[in-house]
Amino acid sequence: MLTILITAFREAGTIGRAIEAFLPQLPTDAELLVVCPDPATAAVVKRYTSRYPFVRHVADPQRGKPCALNVGLKAAQGDIVVLSDGDVVVAGDALTPLLAPFDDPQVGAVSGCPVSLNPRDTLLGYWSHLLTESAHKMRLARDQAGQFLVCSGYLFAFRRHLVTWVPEDALAEDAVISHLIAAQGYTIRYAPAARVFVKYPTTYREWLRQKVRSAGGYAQDYVRQSPFRMRSFWLEVTSGTRLALQYPRTPRECLWTALLFAARLHLWLLILVNVVLLRRPLPELWQRVETTK
Repeated sequence: MLTILITAFREAGTIGRAIEAFLPQLPTDAELLVVCPDPATAAVVKRYTSRYPFVRHVADPQRGKPCALNVGLKAAQGDIVVLSDGDVVVAGDALTPLLAPFDDPQVGAVSGCPVSLNPRDTLLGYWSHLLTESAHKMRLARDQAGQFLVCSGYLFAFRRHLVTWVPEDALAEDAVISHLIAAQGYTIRYAPAARVFVKYPTTYREWLRQKVRSAGGYAQDYVRQSPFRMRSFWLEVTSGTRLALQYPRTPRECLWTALLFAARLHLWLLILVNVVLLRRPLPELWQRVETTK
């Protein structure tokens, strides 16, 4: 059995599209769970629960995304769980390539491929394309080499029995889940054809908010003390720099790439202060981003 698990918070305007993208792809024995705390989003979800018996709303105590995932995992009945968000849209043919690697019993998780919906001809839009396409190349190379890779939280699947609980202060739950699965001796694969369309932040303030909580998760002990590595400040410097310098097509994009280096340095300094030194709690670090909705 397959479980689609979507987490959402104050996403009444986007949750319908997120659900509808999955509906035509679901096998007959699948279920689709939406975990959300706010009444407006839940009201939209209930329009679908009344029409599709396999769609369910799961109440969320609103203590952060890791807690919402734990509530959803407890309610899930599928052997394979697919995680996604309420403000993204999966491609109409995403599930088949995402699930195909599970024919190998040694595969514990499979990552989908985020695709930026932002225009490339703006500064932050260009950054979103550079970063998502660089991540795609890194995952593809690691997959082909049989190396460890971190799943994308926008769309990934895993065997439910391998992960029953996520630490509730985890900033990067996708990284934590990936490391938990690898630690049990299972392989993580990449399915580049399993695309998920993502709108990224359009202001620098919100870009920092989103990146502090996602990249900041790699500075937490759950990931930092793991023997598996894909992402860190030093890996970004040594591996990411080359990919970034190969990406621009025009002089303007070269300038934007240079600005991205400065922004990433700003980001990692914020992570050093807020995550490593001050150890600020999740409610302070997990600030809502509005321009992605």
